Amino acid sequence: MMADDRNIVLSVNNIEVIYDHVILVLKGVSLEVPEGGIVALLGANGAGKTTTIKSISNILRTERGEVTKGYIEFLGERVDTLSPTELVQRGVIQVMEGRHCFEHLTVEENLLTGAYTRKDNRRLIHDDLDMVYSYFPRLKERRRSQAGYTSGGEQQMVAVGRALMARPKVILLDEPSMGLAPQLVEEIFEIVKRLNEQEQVTFLLAEQNTSVALRYATYGYILENGRVVMDGEAAALAENEDVKEFYLGISGADKKSFRDVKHYRRRKRWLA
Repeated sequence: MMADDRNIVLSVNNIEVIYDHVILVLKGVSLEVPEGGIVALLGANGAGKTTTIKSISNILRTERGEVTKGYIEFLGERVDTLSPTELVQRGVIQVMEGRHCFEHLTVEENLLTGAYTRKDNRRLIHDDLDMVYSYFPRLKERRRSQAGYTSGGEQQMVAVGRALMARPKVILLDEPSMGLAPQLVEEIFEIVKRLNEQEQVTFLLAEQNTSVALRYATYGYILENGRVVMDGEAAALAENEDVKEFYLGISGADKKSFRDVKHYRRRKRWLA
């Protein structure tokens, strides 16, 4: 569990997820996200990162998935029985993998859809739109452009900006670097860092790019085959020899799986 003195805003407690009533995807996953933190959920493709994110945002049922054991809490209250809309209204917003946006709408219209559930007056919504443009000046330049004709990086910015318009307490950010050039990846993560520091937005991000994620996160969890195999402070994980070998590509040792390393075997007792 996370060693952090800050309040825990999001807690995933020993959940199992099954798809189509037979396929076990997550096997006792637990994690904590502290208020004001950036927590990274790391692992290879197929490790269970996106399923964990979708479990939290309660959209698994749309894909024939179900949390069959464990529970999820937000601000100390169980939320895994809420609808996705109710969770959004409480302040938990998912930015889905793949830079989803409404292609036929303009950039600004896309951003304004993020404020759909808010009951604020127009002035406050307009102020938040200006805030989004201050973090994403490129979106202000393209605000009248049809979103489907913007670049991949700009569409990722639209997706994050739209989430901000809902005034989130926690953003679940799924694979923000996917398909983006390294320079754009750095730009997106720098904006995440600024939003965290200046707007006090808490992030849980699922990411394959372990090197970048650990530079910006405060804490990390590594998933393999639907289980958490390691967790710790981001700086400590970045220096861990096992992480370097299997996720940062630094070691030249020939091992086939994270399960082969001694550290994993020492932890096998509680993974069983």
